Amino acid sequence: MSYLTQKTLKHEVSFVGIGLHNGVNVKICIKPAAPNFGIVFKRIDLKINNLVYPNFMNVSNTSLNTTIENQFGVKISTIEHLMGALFGLGIDNALIEIDNEEVPILDGSARMFIEKILNVGIETSDVPIKIIKVNKEIKFSEGERSISIKPTTLSLDIEFELKYENKIIGNQKNRVKVYEDDLSDVYNSRTFCLYEDIEMIKKNGLAKGGSLDNAIVVKNNEILNPGGLRNYKEFVNHKILDCIGDLYTSGYRIVASIKCSQGGHYLTNQLLKKVFQNKANFSILEIKEKNLPHSLINRNFLKSIA
Repeated sequence: MSYLTQKTLKHEVSFVGIGLHNGVNVKICIKPAAPNFGIVFKRIDLKINNLVYPNFMNVSNTSLNTTIENQFGVKISTIEHLMGALFGLGIDNALIEIDNEEVPILDGSARMFIEKILNVGIETSDVPIKIIKVNKEIKFSEGERSISIKPTTLSLDIEFELKYENKIIGNQKNRVKVYEDDLSDVYNSRTFCLYEDIEMIKKNGLAKGGSLDNAIVVKNNEILNPGGLRNYKEFVNHKILDCIGDLYTSGYRIVASIKCSQGGHYLTNQLLKKVFQNKANFSILEIKEKNLPHSLINRNFLKSIA
């Protein structure tokens, strides 16, 4: 199988679950699509104007999730875990039918998306992939939070740092090579929150579907989830998962080095906007070579899942 040509699913696959923030039961069906189709969401509960493209310019909300919206006000929210799974699996083309506004949270990670997509299989075409190569270093910061992106050769490196006063979360840092490393821990890592923040989050109309089945909750020096953590860097690893998913709103896989401190959906989105506002900052390349030093698609990130 060539890792340098476009891929889709061999067969459609469905997921049913609750929306983390709206608390509504939702079903999605991911269907195979032809080369150069891209990733497209379709709200099947609506009859018209129901296509929504997961592009960074269509991101309308970054508060505790990534929400995309088309010109008619039709939204799809909490897309980041599914987008991260598609990125990691190398899925270039898919139609995602959804019967409500929010992608189901499932277990709070990308694990279930990945398992079921792998189960139905991946179809490889003869059409070359395209990649985004970053040409210049770009930075964005807001207070103590910062994110930067700079050129590399053929890798996507993400270094992420968390800083929490809570002793359980504390200061965590991890660095991954997305196309080379085993990313099982990243894709298994769940969303999380502090217990003392839950009341305020719910007052803002969010986390209506949140539970210990789909999120890690930390109260003082205790993790409330009966099973504890899945890996000792699960907090920062989940942030890396979010970052990968949000990066895929660029439309293609990216070749760059990213460094982020205390960031999230907002910083990643602002960084992408800053990169793409000037054509000198990036190049879009069609990969026609048969072989490259790196695969541009991670072959080993599911060792502990598959």
